[in-house]
Amino acid sequence: MATMMPWMMTPADAQTQWSEFTRKLSLMPRVMEFARKARVGATPTEVVARMDQIKLLRYTPSGVAEAKFETPLLVVFALVNRPYILDLREGKSVVAHFVSRGFDTYNLDWGVPTHADRHLDMHAYIERYMDSMVEQVRARTGSERINILGYCMGGSMSAIYTALHPEKIKNLMLLAAPVDWSNRDHLLAKWTDASVFDVDRLIDAYGNMPAEMLQSSFMLLKPISNLVEKYITFYENMEDEKFLEDFFAMETWLNDNIPVAGEMFRQFVKRCMQQNQLIRGELDVDGRPVDLRKITCPVLNLMAEHDHLVPCGQSRPFNDAVGSTDRSTIAFPAGHIGMAVGSRANRELWPKVCDWLADRSDRL
Repeated sequence: MATMMPWMMTPADAQTQWSEFTRKLSLMPRVMEFARKARVGATPTEVVARMDQIKLLRYTPSGVAEAKFETPLLVVFALVNRPYILDLREGKSVVAHFVSRGFDTYNLDWGVPTHADRHLDMHAYIERYMDSMVEQVRARTGSERINILGYCMGGSMSAIYTALHPEKIKNLMLLAAPVDWSNRDHLLAKWTDASVFDVDRLIDAYGNMPAEMLQSSFMLLKPISNLVEKYITFYENMEDEKFLEDFFAMETWLNDNIPVAGEMFRQFVKRCMQQNQLIRGELDVDGRPVDLRKITCPVLNLMAEHDHLVPCGQSRPFNDAVGSTDRSTIAFPAGHIGMAVGSRANRELWPKVCDWLADRSDRL
C-alpha cells in the first residue's frame, strides 16, 4: 500500500496505515538480518601488488571465461569512495562484463590515507602510485600498453596519466569523468567556488579531507532523494528479499567512506575545479605539462544524462581536446552511480562498451 500523507487521510485510512505500520515494524528483526549479512563484491580477487596503502587487485574468476585478449584492463576509481562499487553484486558488476568477455582485469584500490599521508599530492598519486601500478600490470602481462577505465575523479586522473604517458595506454575509457569545470551553474560547482570555499583553510585545519564531510556534502546535493524518498521506498519494499539484498549492499558502499589525502584534495579542487586548468592546458604535475593533445589512443567517453555530480557538460569537451582520431561518446540515461549498478546500464550499456574495447584490443 502506498504511503499517504497525514493530511490526506480519513480516520479509516489512518487506522489502516497504522495497522500496516505495526505489521512492517514486526518485520524489522528479519530485515536487520539482511543488513547484517549484506555482501559486496561479485568477483573473486587477489592482491597482486602493494605500495604503501595502495593495492592492485586482479579478478580471478573460476570457470567463467578463458582469457581472450592480450591487452589487460586497469580500472581506476575516484579517491573519495571504495572501488568495489564497480563489482557490487552479481548482475550489478561492471567488472564482471569485462571478465566474462576474456579481459585480464585489474582494479586499483587507493586504500585509506592516514594523517601521515596528508602531504601526498597529485604527483604522488599520478606519477608514483598510478604509474607503479600500471608498470605492475605491464610486467605481469607482458603487454607494452594497457587499457584503462577511469570512473569519476579516477577518470580525471586517468586522463592526466594518459597525457603524461601516452606510450603506455592502448585504449582510454572515461566513465562520468569531469575534465571541464567552466560551467558553474550546478550545485556542486557553486559550493566549491573559490569565492565561498576556502580549501586552504579547510586542509590546513584537518590535514586530510574528512570522509564525513564528503559524505554529508554528497547527500545534500539531493536531500529529498537521499533522506526521504529512499526510506519511503525501503518501507514499501521491506518484504522483497531481492530489494533488501540490493539495498543493503548499496548502503554498505555508501557508508563505507574514506578521507582524501589533504594535498591531493587541495590541488584537485584549486587547480581543476576552481581554476579549470586541465581543459585549458594549464595543468602541470610537478613541472610536467599535462597536454591532452598527446592522448592519441582510442577514447570512449561515457556520460550519465541524469548525473547530479558530473553533468555531461563537464565530460563532453574531453573528446575535442585530445589528439585521437578515434573518439566515441555514449550518453546514457542514468545517474552517476546508476551507470555502474543500474540494471539497465548492466543490460544495455556495458555489453556495448565491451564490444568497443574488444575491437581495439590485441587478442591472444
